[in-house]
Amino acid sequence: MLLDTARLLIFPALMAFAASSDLFTMTISNRVAILLGLGFGALAVATGMPLADVGMHAGAAALTLVVGFVFFARGWIGGGDAKLAAATALWLGFGFLFEYVLYASLLGGALTLVLLEFRKYALPGRLSGSAWIERLHQRDGGIPYGIALAAAGLLIYPSTPWVTAIG
Repeated sequence: MLLDTARLLIFPALMAFAASSDLFTMTISNRVAILLGLGFGALAVATGMPLADVGMHAGAAALTLVVGFVFFARGWIGGGDAKLAAATALWLGFGFLFEYVLYASLLGGALTLVLLEFRKYALPGRLSGSAWIERLHQRDGGIPYGIALAAAGLLIYPSTPWVTAIG
């Protein structure tokens, strides 16, 4: 029962926190990636995940981190986004990595288009005065890509063995 609760809460709660943090502050704390890593490790041990499988999940995370930091170096995403994507890949492993990248790309593209359109128009008076909305509205502002990364992870998570093994 406790193990099932942990499977259902740790990943989704941290993904929701990462998305909301990026939306409101344009930052994703390193603690989120650390907690995701610790949560994965604890559940991997608690569920008896074979060491070879843990290694494959770690490989997916490492690959994602390398690609994420290339994207970060080019200015395409933030450092928090790269770490969040890698921590998500740790949970999903190679078996769901392609699907995750595809969903994150599509959702990130849609989010970008929505924000670019939003930024074309004057901010309505009732939205003025809210720092996070004004930050999102700045024409030269960034895109809180953590929202797309978290949403993609949450879309895939119910199909993973973390959830399907609950019985």
